[in-house]
Amino acid sequence: MLKNALIEIFERDLRQVAREINLYADESDLWVVKAEISNSAGNLCLHLIGNLNHFIGAVLGNTGYVREREREFSDKNVPRADLLLQLEKTISVVTEALRHLPDPALNEDFPVDKRGQIVKTDFMLLHLLGHLSYHLGQINYHRRLI
Repeated sequence: MLKNALIEIFERDLRQVAREINLYADESDLWVVKAEISNSAGNLCLHLIGNLNHFIGAVLGNTGYVREREREFSDKNVPRADLLLQLEKTISVVTEALRHLPDPALNEDFPVDKRGQIVKTDFMLLHLLGHLSYHLGQINYHRRLI
């Protein structure tokens, strides 16, 4: 079933984000920005946390989460332990929201538009998974570059 696969892959990839964050030898390197890379790993991590808590947690799971997207990119030097705790909470929010999502809802319109376009919920969830994977790759590249 698609929903179970989505839960498994979201959890797997969010755990991989946590592993990547833990692999930085120097915690301050999480926030390094070089000329050829516009976002730090720390900010990409905050962005993923905000994105998934908004689109899956608040929109589908009714958690009440209020996103502050600008802070995902402006906050700096958030302790690694805080990032990891937020990732764990995000895993719980995402998995619970998806577990409680009725199967027929996957074929319904996603409750909010995606940049002015109405898409089905299954499409949006696949989009969010691709977004997560894209930024996970950027974090991995950032870590190896630093």
